Amino acid sequence: MTSLDDVARAAGVSTATASRALSGRGRISAATRARVRAAAEALGYVASATASSLASGRAQNIGVVVPIMDRWFFASVLDGIATRLAPRGYDLTLYNLTDDPDQRRRLFDTSLRRGRVDGVIVLSVALTDDEIAALGGLGRPVLGLGVPRGGLPALRVDDTAVGRAATEHLLGLGHRRIAHIGQSVTTDAAGTPGRTPDVDIPTRRRRGFEAAMADAGAPAAVFVPADFTVAGGHDAAARLLDGDEPPTAIFAASDEMAYGVLTAARERDVHVPRDLSVIGVDGHDLGGLFELTTIDQFPHAQGERAAEAMLAMLGDQAAAGEGAAASDADSPRRTEASEPALPFSLVVRGTTAPPRG
Repeated sequence: MTSLDDVARAAGVSTATASRALSGRGRISAATRARVRAAAEALGYVASATASSLASGRAQNIGVVVPIMDRWFFASVLDGIATRLAPRGYDLTLYNLTDDPDQRRRLFDTSLRRGRVDGVIVLSVALTDDEIAALGGLGRPVLGLGVPRGGLPALRVDDTAVGRAATEHLLGLGHRRIAHIGQSVTTDAAGTPGRTPDVDIPTRRRRGFEAAMADAGAPAAVFVPADFTVAGGHDAAARLLDGDEPPTAIFAASDEMAYGVLTAARERDVHVPRDLSVIGVDGHDLGGLFELTTIDQFPHAQGERAAEAMLAMLGDQAAAGEGAAASDADSPRRTEASEPALPFSLVVRGTTAPPRG
């Protein structure tokens, strides 16, 4: 089996220099690093994770806490994270966070405390005060991405502004009977995690919708709750379109929900966009195929930005610099009062148009 000494001899450097070159830490010239890595690749050298961890104090592993594993949005964010971390030799460990109190307790009290990760990225989940305290007690960098409350360094989109932008696009086309389909979030008597109306993403998008409608003097805003799925969007749109006064436009809180709206409209021979305009949120890969107007929040780039921020928090400044140039605006924010760092953009396609007549 090829050893680090073999790599060092092949590259003509000391073993210590070879170690620094392969770990990405320490001062070393780019030419030397490239020569050592080329030698390692030619010899088929793979560093022992255990040995590297003992020598460096690093596991070369980042934990990612995610609420849903099989949704396109989260898969895209995770791919963005991996795009930045993999070239630096970091692995990812995924932790699925559910609404089950016992599962959450085990995750924060046991799983994350096993020392298997160098840092933790938390994706779009509402956390209790106890859970935030548990993350703060890990002794490792923790970064929130889309985590909708303070207490952690975080990067996030202004979802109230997203909801307003989507609604103002429809209002600008002349629509007044506009409905919003989103996820209804409530808090039970025990304050169940993930059910905090003041701070969650769906509620913020709904607030932006209602504020834009009120500012325009439009009729009372119509809201229909639904799951963030194609089926959820379909069923909610069916109720709206079968009503006595169907809307001329629907703002769906996700692109997948918007696909459900398009299906429900097609089933009822409601032409989009002549009879019904539809807009979603996310920037889904299939948006172009469906000609869906959307608010693109660049999920893959969100993942890349989160990875770069985590590398910077770990002190791997050179690695962070290999991505998009960092700035103060890109830095993780600790309080809700901070301005969000992540961009979004209206993408107008074929599912929105002025109302007929």
